[in-house]
Amino acid sequence: MSDAETEIQNAALKRAQAEDAFKQADAELRDLLIKWRAQGEGPSDMARWSGFTREWVAKIAPNPNASRQAAAKRRLERLNADSD
Repeated sequence: MSDAETEIQNAALKRAQAEDAFKQADAELRDLLIKWRAQGEGPSDMARWSGFTREWVAKIAPNPNASRQAAAKRRLERLNADSD
């Protein structure tokens, strides 16, 4: 085996191991963001703690009550429209 082949294979193996470690750490972070968002932590705070943008955090861990809030808003709008 040539020196070039050995060096390239070693570097490729190192890269694959680093990619696996990244994917595992990324999944752990995403799980934590979802967990704490469900418990009421805001995306701005979690963004500050993690170093990521608020938008990224909100995309990964959206407000678990957003659909309820939207439904309540639509009901209120219908009630207001009916009273006019």
